[in-house]
Amino acid sequence: MTPWLPAALAYVSSWIEFQRRHHDQPGCAIAIASGDKVVLEAAFGHADLATGEELTPRHGFRIASHSKSFTSAGLLRLIEAGRLRLDDKVGSYVQGLHQDVAAATIGQVLSNSAGLTRDGPDNGQFFDRKPYCSKEEVLADLSVAQPYPASQRFKYSNHGFALLGMVIEAVTGEAYPDWIAREVVAAVGLTETQPDISLWSGPMAKGHSGKAPLGRRVVIPADNPGNAMVSAAGFVATAADVVRYFAQLSPKAERSILSPLSRREMSRRLWPDSEGSLGRHYGLGTISGGSGDWEWFAHSGGFQGVITRTAVLPRQDLTITVLTNAIDGLAHPWLDGIIEILKTFQANGAPSPATEGWSGRWWTIWGCGDLVPFESKVLVANPALFNPFLDASEIAIEGKDRGQLVKGSGFNSPGEAARLVRGADGKVESVWLGGAHVVSEEALRVEMLERYGKTAG
Repeated sequence: MTPWLPAALAYVSSWIEFQRRHHDQPGCAIAIASGDKVVLEAAFGHADLATGEELTPRHGFRIASHSKSFTSAGLLRLIEAGRLRLDDKVGSYVQGLHQDVAAATIGQVLSNSAGLTRDGPDNGQFFDRKPYCSKEEVLADLSVAQPYPASQRFKYSNHGFALLGMVIEAVTGEAYPDWIAREVVAAVGLTETQPDISLWSGPMAKGHSGKAPLGRRVVIPADNPGNAMVSAAGFVATAADVVRYFAQLSPKAERSILSPLSRREMSRRLWPDSEGSLGRHYGLGTISGGSGDWEWFAHSGGFQGVITRTAVLPRQDLTITVLTNAIDGLAHPWLDGIIEILKTFQANGAPSPATEGWSGRWWTIWGCGDLVPFESKVLVANPALFNPFLDASEIAIEGKDRGQLVKGSGFNSPGEAARLVRGADGKVESVWLGGAHVVSEEALRVEMLERYGKTAG
């Protein structure tokens, strides 16, 4: 483990829990792996707001389209075994398809470039209005002309990955859940992952609605069987198992169920989302983005009441998973924020004896700021932001309890003093940043009740 990583992980946990409270989210589970070792797993908030059940790291989540990366690995295992090829036509394995669909290759369907319908003419399963599609329904939707010809553009398709599940069944002679559970899930060594909710026996995070239009969240059970869609969106797993799975897909992983060549092909950027604005690409059952030393790949997922995302950063040898159990869950900005935190710690190093005492979350009625120590400086982070170090002021340490705000927006207090205030026991009880006296959350609570408590509505 790199020297700066433990301090970064501690701040990640603190920041995620604050973000969950700040945005009034039901729950969040996170896991981070360094290489193939899980170095952080944590859960915050509730698994079920209706019952008050607390969320734990052992709760399963509907990880939805993360399932596509399991299906992709299964197909690549079959390719490595010589049982099929990426350029095989899907119509060689599955009957009843429109001629253009039948002529599409496994590679085109796997890279979401076969031009197929996303979810058919009625995708009410994603709105909790109908069950997930049966095999017969998927085949009926793929027996007619599709929106685009193959290899014209990136076009995401859950139906396409349901079709790939049928290909696996045709090649192996087994039901998709049975084969994938043995040849991928068990082969990786996962013990908290199942291809579908009907196979899950552990505690389960319930989904939740947003607050509109009812003015409150309601529980969305998120217990719908995946039916023919399990290979596209059916999987259930804990955060730790998700991070273990994707960590072994890194081209740098020392142990994996796939060869380095297959892993490189799986994560390679094949199709840009050219009409999107996020700079994402699609590979073989993976999404990718980022740049330079912080390029990432993996997948995300959206199930009714659940939003999830994972990123493998091969050059950092890190894998991150964020699972949220609300339909407005912030898995995407929170994962991006975790990457920004890791970048900042990598650039500035672990706390030193000179800086480590300058830490903690400090409050005024305007909100709070975090003193975050690094090797030779302290940054004043804003935990309410999705990138807490955006526009952060910098403190240069001049003594045990003395410093100076040496960098920062001109709207803040650059050039002014910073100092720690200690109590009789020697512990820091408040901080001065320029002319701002910032205190603990409990101290501010007392102050606000004394000043405003009698007039609050």
